[in-house]
Amino acid sequence: MKQWYIAGILTCAVMLLAFHSEQPLTRAQLGEQLFFDPILSGDRTISCASCHKPQFAFADTVAFSQGIHGQLTRRNTPSITNQRGRPSFFWDGRSASLEEQAKQPIISAAEMGLPIEEAVKRLNADSSYVRAFRTLFNSVPTERNLLNALAAYERTLETANSPYDRYINGDDHAISPEAARGRLLFIGKANCSNCHSGEDFTADRFKNIGLYNGTTLADAGRFEVTKDSAQMGFFKVPGLRNVAVTAPYMHNGMFKTLREVIQYYNKPDAIVDNGIKRDLSLNTPLNLTDTEINELEAFLKTLTDDRFINQ
Repeated sequence: MKQWYIAGILTCAVMLLAFHSEQPLTRAQLGEQLFFDPILSGDRTISCASCHKPQFAFADTVAFSQGIHGQLTRRNTPSITNQRGRPSFFWDGRSASLEEQAKQPIISAAEMGLPIEEAVKRLNADSSYVRAFRTLFNSVPTERNLLNALAAYERTLETANSPYDRYINGDDHAISPEAARGRLLFIGKANCSNCHSGEDFTADRFKNIGLYNGTTLADAGRFEVTKDSAQMGFFKVPGLRNVAVTAPYMHNGMFKTLREVIQYYNKPDAIVDNGIKRDLSLNTPLNLTDTEINELEAFLKTLTDDRFINQ
């Protein structure tokens, strides 16, 4: 971890030096500079990349990330890979576009803690950013083009170069026999594909998987946005690409490993026996054997893109 931290600092420094010496070529490249620049946090100590760590599929490695002044986020930091075309963002789905999503961490008091007006003011005081925005947007920095640039970068974070991708494209040896059996479990006995479907293994729906009981697990999730009591304890179903490198898991980071996640779905009542409004599909134990749990975990690991494989 220490080596990755140092490497990340060096990478950021090189990027910023390059930026100040010549103009970014695209809006996405400008967004990348902004993503790694602590200029967008209130005390200039953190950037978007502080919580969305590139080497971990742009997720974090702790249950709750640390914002300015040592404050902790309320929910686990999700990966932002493969977000192009998603209809909603955040665990509670409160944002409907990547642009809107990009704004929320900047203005959140517990995260980057900077009013968007101040962020724009800072960028306009930086001659290099002013030149870049004029070149790419024919305008000085504004809230709209700041968020457009960040969203443009996030849309480049698509991944489709994993052992699984090679397997479904005809390479029968791209994944192990154990993982191949895990794939059959995923779409069969384990019933994972009921929620995790499609190219990115998310149906872009909200589900209550039983991690809300109103007491020890009191985050009501989607209900806080819609105020619909039928959505109490509902959270956005995350995509599973690169899931093996994005631990810990769930909106509250309560599971440290993929195996713990599988064990929960296998027998939910053994871990949380008083979940309110839990989806009916989880009322019957899966009765997976230890061997089958190993196979399912092996399959999930094949969803890791090559750029993250060593993590």
